[in-house]
Amino acid sequence: MKVSYQLYDESGKPSDPGTYEYWWASPDTYRSTWTRSGLSQTDWHVNGQHSHVASGDSLTFFERKLQSDFLNPLPKPESLDPGKVRFDKQEQKFGPLKLPCVMLVPKRLQEGPLEGAPLGEFPTYCFSPDRPILRAYYAFGATSVIYNRIVQAQGVYLAKEIKILDGSREVLTATVDALERIPASSPDLIPAQDAQAVSNPPSVEITSGIAQGHLLKQVRPHYPQQAKSSHEEGKVVLQALIGIDGRVHDLSVVEGPSPSLIGAAMWAVSQWEYKPYLLNGNPVEVDTTVNVIFNLR
Repeated sequence: MKVSYQLYDESGKPSDPGTYEYWWASPDTYRSTWTRSGLSQTDWHVNGQHSHVASGDSLTFFERKLQSDFLNPLPKPESLDPGKVRFDKQEQKFGPLKLPCVMLVPKRLQEGPLEGAPLGEFPTYCFSPDRPILRAYYAFGATSVIYNRIVQAQGVYLAKEIKILDGSREVLTATVDALERIPASSPDLIPAQDAQAVSNPPSVEITSGIAQGHLLKQVRPHYPQQAKSSHEEGKVVLQALIGIDGRVHDLSVVEGPSPSLIGAAMWAVSQWEYKPYLLNGNPVEVDTTVNVIFNLR
C-alpha cells in the first residue's frame, strides 16, 4: 500500500507533504516506510525480528498512526470489556447521511457531570447504515477522523482517503495511491544492509516526575472556551507510551474532570517530546503517567 499524506501547521495551512508505504506478508513479516522533507524512516519486522533505519526528524504522533488509521482503526478487544465501558448507541447526522454510532464511556468516568454525556464526548465510532464499515471517529471534543472512498481489498474494507481534524482544523489528510499484491519473498521485505537490529525489551514504567525531568518540548494545552464558561477545572491524568525516539507513541485516559479538558490535554501531550530514557545505556520505551492541570485562577 502506498499513501500520500499532507501535514498542516497550527493555522491549518499545508506544511509538509509525505509518503507512507506498507508491505505485509504475514502477521510477523511486514515493513513500514515514511518519507518527507527532512525525514526518512523504515521499520522491518521479519520473522519476529525488528530492524530499523532512520535519518532526520522524528515522526509526529499522527504520522506514526497512519498504519492503524488505515488498517486497524477500531478499538482493541481488551478496551471493549463491558465491565469497564458502557456502550451508548444513537444516530448522528453527517451532512445528508445519518449514521449509527457507538460511544464508549469508561465506567470510571461516569460519575457526576459526565453521566449522560452527549455523543462524541468520549470515543465514538460511526458506521455505514447497511454495512460494517467505519466512516468516522471522534472524541473529547477534539480529534476526529473521517474515512472516505471505501473499497474492499483482500477481504477487508479499506478507506482510500482519511482526514484528521482538530475541531474544524485539518491536521493530516492522506490518500491511498496504490494497493498491490506482493509475493512473500519480495526483496522489499529484506532489511537494508545499514539497518540496525532492534531488540524489543518490555517497556519500563517510570514515574511522572522522572518523565517530567526528561521533557524537551512541552506544548501548553488550550483551555477550551466551553470549559471556561462552565467553570470546569482540575487534573487530567493520561497514560503515555514514550518511544525510544522520545516521541509520544500512544495515549489513553486515566481520569479527568470533563471530556473537553481531556481532549485539550491529549491534543497537547501528543506533541510533547522527551529525552530518550536509557536502561543500561540503551534507549527503551517507557510507560508513564502525565498530569495536566487546568486552573481558572
